[in-house]
Amino acid sequence: MSNQIDNKTTIKNFIWRFAERCGAQGVSFIVSIVLARLLEPSVYGTIALVTVFTTILQVFVDSGLGTALIQKKDADDLDFSSVFYFNFTVCLVLYFGMFVSAPYIAKFYGDETLVPVIKVISLTLVISGVKNIQQAYVSRNMLFKRFFFSTIGGTIASAFVGIFMAYIGMGVWALVAQQLSNATIDTIILWVTVKWKPKRMFSWKRLKELLSYGWKLLVSALLETVYNNLRNLVIGKLYSSADLAYYNQGDKFPKLIVININTSIDSVLLPTMASAQDDSARVKNMTRRAIKTSTYIMAPLMIGLAFCANTIVELVLTEKWLPCVPFLQIFCITYMFYPVHTANLNAIKAMGKSDIFLKLEIIKKIVGMALLLSTMWFGVMAMAYSLLVSCVLNQIINSWPNKKLLNYGYLEQLKDILPGILLALFMGICVYFVSFLPISIYLILVIQVVLGATIYIGISAILKLDAFEYLWNTVKEIVEKKKRR
Repeated sequence: MSNQIDNKTTIKNFIWRFAERCGAQGVSFIVSIVLARLLEPSVYGTIALVTVFTTILQVFVDSGLGTALIQKKDADDLDFSSVFYFNFTVCLVLYFGMFVSAPYIAKFYGDETLVPVIKVISLTLVISGVKNIQQAYVSRNMLFKRFFFSTIGGTIASAFVGIFMAYIGMGVWALVAQQLSNATIDTIILWVTVKWKPKRMFSWKRLKELLSYGWKLLVSALLETVYNNLRNLVIGKLYSSADLAYYNQGDKFPKLIVININTSIDSVLLPTMASAQDDSARVKNMTRRAIKTSTYIMAPLMIGLAFCANTIVELVLTEKWLPCVPFLQIFCITYMFYPVHTANLNAIKAMGKSDIFLKLEIIKKIVGMALLLSTMWFGVMAMAYSLLVSCVLNQIINSWPNKKLLNYGYLEQLKDILPGILLALFMGICVYFVSFLPISIYLILVIQVVLGATIYIGISAILKLDAFEYLWNTVKEIVEKKKRR
């Protein structure tokens, strides 16, 4: 990896990554609307029960080795090939484990119809084993254009599969086929477009070196994933599948937006920071810019969605999904702060401090588990509010090491993001009152979107907010370069 990755390369790859996420999630959003109208909430609850386990096992697919390959300064074909063969073997073992465990999982939930669903959808683990190291290679070498074509191709093809099967009445199998076809086609396109292929070489020594860094990230990711999916597990066990469906649908809308922005930033930011890991001042500047800019983008989207939730859900999903609105609003506030988490954690990983990363995850999960266990008996809504409290505490915990590593503590970070959040809150209050107008629900939503964008962008320009000025100048620079060409 080169010692420095310039701003032009970073911005270019961010645009490709962002375009990929927007395209994929845009198609997924449309498909989810169609499927939500065709399928009952209980069907979504069923698939959510199964994906709790496959999502947790997906963590082992990476084993933290993908990040280790990105972070290592002199990673070569021997490193990549060794990790590939190790990962693929792990994936085969994981699939066998799910295949054997399917009857026991179904018994745990009291639903024997889950057995074949679990056995089929778990094949995504094997597919991930084929794709994972290709993804690490693309990220390390800043080739995010490859992600664009593979992800968009898989998403569009699987959309046709899922909608067709739902239309002919296949129920939960429509969702299973959609996920499986998406992963398969995505992987095939990535293998065709990326030049790197595994070589006939393997080194335990190299693998152990990478594992010495990666195992801490594996444990951290495992804690994070188990914790994030534990609520689904508890809701599925203690409450109905419909409750779980409303909870997950409330998560889906804000997550759709956040994945686009946060994944784009995360993918590009880590290799960029890793290239400057010996220059703490430069890492601080990148961390600060990422927090300020991404929160400035995220805040109006999340707060706007929270204040317009009733209108959007009724219009897009129909009245049968209105019980998901309170969950949607809680998730909006939670996800709004994700850029703060991402930037802080990427700075820690890029500087090779995986031990600190693991300690932070352990502390956060102890706090989160205490909140979950104290609220799980009081209903699904109480569990959702505990997630909101946990999010606030996690911001403080994640930023704590960077006060020493980068001289960039939480209070300074809060000061950087506060202007955008306060402006977004003012905008949200303004668009909320539009919902009381005695006009068509379609017209209400149009007015809310136009008014919200006008208020947020207009006041940002008047006050000359730093994040707005940075984005405006960046866009102008890109446009001017295009014109000169």
